[in-house]
Amino acid sequence: MTQGYYSEKLSAERLRACYDLAPPRTKAYLEAEIGFVLERASPHMRALELGCGYGRVLKRLADRTQAVIGIDTSVASLQMARESLGNIRSLHVAAMDAVCMGFSDRTFDITICIQNGISAFHVDRQRLLAEAARVTKSGGIVLFSSYSSRFWTPRLEWFEVQAAHGLVGEIDYEATGNGVIACKDGFCATAIGEEEFRALAANVGLVSKITEVDNSSLFCEIVVP
Repeated sequence: MTQGYYSEKLSAERLRACYDLAPPRTKAYLEAEIGFVLERASPHMRALELGCGYGRVLKRLADRTQAVIGIDTSVASLQMARESLGNIRSLHVAAMDAVCMGFSDRTFDITICIQNGISAFHVDRQRLLAEAARVTKSGGIVLFSSYSSRFWTPRLEWFEVQAAHGLVGEIDYEATGNGVIACKDGFCATAIGEEEFRALAANVGLVSKITEVDNSSLFCEIVVP
């Protein structure tokens, strides 16, 4: 049920509503994530965002980099991004699968996949990480993030708000815990810890640096060799 959930049931306006309804602590977490990314971006860079959705992060990246492309599997979300972001010449979006991208090797200076996309996409995580590294230049940066275990209570509260507004199914508390949030409609949100991030990177021959941000995000940062 989770496969395709975001593109079929939680895209465009419904996805934006999830962020608009986020409690203050969650909004602080979301802003801290963007801040961590922007600290690593610079005006000479070409950036790529995997799972850009309706463009929540793209404008911020476009303001900091030379050019940015956002990809997503939801056509509705991408259309919303185009409409809301307007005509920014350095910003483009495309419908594309993050585990099989149509970009040439070594195209981007920085590739990001934040807000737990590595879990939310429900694809082969090792393949996703390898593909992100493939399209990133030697010396470039790949950034993935998941939730810190310290953020469990605010994270669950955020999902409860989404459930109360009918954006996700009712929380299944019997199946929820240990980093997993389960809903009675079959939706399931997981997270990735430090050791799994390290193992994923090592399995594709990459070295990772793990950083906890704001007691809410866990970032896996890779400099592509």
